[in-house]
Amino acid sequence: MNRNAVNDQPFAFRDELGPARVIHVHEPSLQLQATLVIDNVAAGPAIGGLRMAPDVTTLECARLARAMTLKNAAAGLRHGGGKSVLRADPRMDPQRKQELVRAFAHALRNESDYIFGPDMGTDETAMAWVLDEIGRGRAVGLPVELGGIPLDELGATGWGVAHAAEIAAPHCGLAMNGLKVAIQGFGAVGRHAARFLRDRGAVLVAVADSVCTLHDPRGIDLDHLLAIKESGGHVGDAKTGQRLDADAIVGIECDLWIPAARPDVVRADNVAQLKARLVIQGANIPFTDEAERLLAQRKVTVVPDFIANAGGVICAAMELAGATRTAAFDAIAERIRANTDAVLQAAARDQISPRDAANALAMSRVRSAMSHRRFGVS
Repeated sequence: MNRNAVNDQPFAFRDELGPARVIHVHEPSLQLQATLVIDNVAAGPAIGGLRMAPDVTTLECARLARAMTLKNAAAGLRHGGGKSVLRADPRMDPQRKQELVRAFAHALRNESDYIFGPDMGTDETAMAWVLDEIGRGRAVGLPVELGGIPLDELGATGWGVAHAAEIAAPHCGLAMNGLKVAIQGFGAVGRHAARFLRDRGAVLVAVADSVCTLHDPRGIDLDHLLAIKESGGHVGDAKTGQRLDADAIVGIECDLWIPAARPDVVRADNVAQLKARLVIQGANIPFTDEAERLLAQRKVTVVPDFIANAGGVICAAMELAGATRTAAFDAIAERIRANTDAVLQAAARDQISPRDAANALAMSRVRSAMSHRRFGVS
């Protein structure tokens, strides 16, 4: 079915869990087009990031909102799942970007069931704009000067991804020391995951951004790459390594492959290229369902997104509760390590995929929360 046709059907993605509400915001004078999907708030107000991209769709927003419902439930947070998307290029003039983010936040000022967080295309500064526009308690991932724990700046999601990898590696007969890692995406998640994995003895052999893939089987100089990123460059500016097309990252031979970019980057048409024994999903919904099924048939272990990349939302929830940075990062490590182990143990015991095991874990918690509400989804 045509993707846009699906997006035109407002109830195309409904089921027993939600969504509770889908809100479209259009302000012609600002050329503002944005969407909020509040998926399920049985456990509490939804936390979910504000994604900014020129091609983002309602369907993508709904899928991401559901991932947040499952992620928050699996992490044991007193929050439901939601997501908001703003259709614009995040690289636009900063003043114009601020205008759009503030206008979107203002339009959602009465939607108390949704708490903004940073996501692709937005950051701590954008959350400060939201805070200023609609008040405290409606934005997380704030700058430290505003009492926040800047989860992207500190690498909360990458911290969790590294812990998921450390638990999952032995399940695949892999050791962390010398583990060959390839990462798609070198933004807030990818670059911090690379850093934390290096601290555990892993070797970054390939990394891709939107421009190209950089490959060096001997190992990439991560400090050099981080300095390039900090100065506004891209991975192809590195002095060593082979430069390939951006999509070539899928076929790099490695032990651990980490998607940390857009949704649906591995699909039925390219999944056969993947040459890893372990996948830790740093991005949300990075593989199609069919791709994951095919990898399960090949005995490739895939730790699902809402288990592995929950570090950011755990940090956000801890910030909202007034926790310290240290307490937040301790909670991330504890919860992601426990959930990764539980999911992989259940998958092996019941002869099911890690995705099915993770869904069972999260869904049981969502349904339990729903059983205590007069209306299940809100």
